[in-house]
Amino acid sequence: MARMLELALYLCLFMCLILTCYAQTCAKYAFSSNRVFKSCTHLPVLNSFLHYNYDVSGKLEIAYRHTGITSSRWVAWAINPTSKAMVGSQALVAYQLSDGSMRAYTSPITQYQTQLQEGELSFDVSDLSATYANNEIIIFATLGFPNNGTTLNQVWQEGAMSGNTPQMHATSGPNVQSMGTLNLLSGQAGTIGGRTSTQRKQDIHGVLNAVSWGILMPLGAIIARYLKVFKSADPAWFYLHASCQFSAYVVGVAGWSTGLKLGSESPGIQYDAHRTIGIILFCLGTLQVFALLVRPKPDHKYRVYWNIYHHLVGYTVVILSVVNIFKGLDILEPEKTWKNAYIGVVIALACSGVVLEAYTWFLVLRRKRSESAGKLSHGINGAHGNGVNAHTANC
Repeated sequence: MARMLELALYLCLFMCLILTCYAQTCAKYAFSSNRVFKSCTHLPVLNSFLHYNYDVSGKLEIAYRHTGITSSRWVAWAINPTSKAMVGSQALVAYQLSDGSMRAYTSPITQYQTQLQEGELSFDVSDLSATYANNEIIIFATLGFPNNGTTLNQVWQEGAMSGNTPQMHATSGPNVQSMGTLNLLSGQAGTIGGRTSTQRKQDIHGVLNAVSWGILMPLGAIIARYLKVFKSADPAWFYLHASCQFSAYVVGVAGWSTGLKLGSESPGIQYDAHRTIGIILFCLGTLQVFALLVRPKPDHKYRVYWNIYHHLVGYTVVILSVVNIFKGLDILEPEKTWKNAYIGVVIALACSGVVLEAYTWFLVLRRKRSESAGKLSHGINGAHGNGVNAHTANC
């Protein structure tokens, strides 16, 4: 117990040291222009800091610092007066031109697919400028906006340049987490309360597809391939297989539909490979469901061709499903725990398949040897019996 308390104390001291370092990085920063800001906050992602002076009359003087960045990238800091989202944000944008000079301007964000066109904001902006030195871009500005409260919604971002034109920022990882709230009086910066509607839909989309296409589909294939070897499992294996695959298809269609919804709500954001594989999976899965309705009887002359089709499409769906789940994980970039968990599931299914494959081959070969031995024994006995009968007849 004492050891645990000692460990907890060291952990607290370590966290305090980290927070103190962040505070020093923020509060003790000295601007080359000798400007002084009373308040400062370290933003959660993208190596960013916000220094500011706030006047209760509505005047806000800011210095937005983005560190660890090259001259071939743009940065932006914005306030959204109406909602906790990117669309509607009133942005200050800065980047270095090809001639080495800095450009700073205002840009209202009216849609997701934005090229940061210059335009007037919904509040006054003055003294707008920017600097670049030591891999750090700083935007200076004085904002005058009517704000009934002391908490604002802020968004900050960075992206690549093509010549002197800003390009679309990344749509995963820290770039979709760079928004939050700021209490102007306390300096407390927080993330937007809970996850956004889009993020929740992404979570639902990921879970539904991982469970259906990524787990139930392979499990159903394993049931069909290995349980039918056991005579005692017939016809239970078929009903288990059909139930598993049909459930996977229903849940998978729900996940596929959420993906289409996300795509329609995010114009300009496309993941072509992930989307294409998803459409192929839906089409192949639908074919498999309808194929059950025209399945020939076991003794039908076309049954062998149906089996080839069914197996080929089924294994294709399983392989594409696993590939697309990993593509989705790379897009969403969740905590490593989720990706590791799915890797563990895939490894468990693969190991089960290997073990069952070896065991079923053992059973099949043993069964064939038994049948061969039985036929041989029957043939010998038959031959002996005929010899006795013939001898008796001759007698």
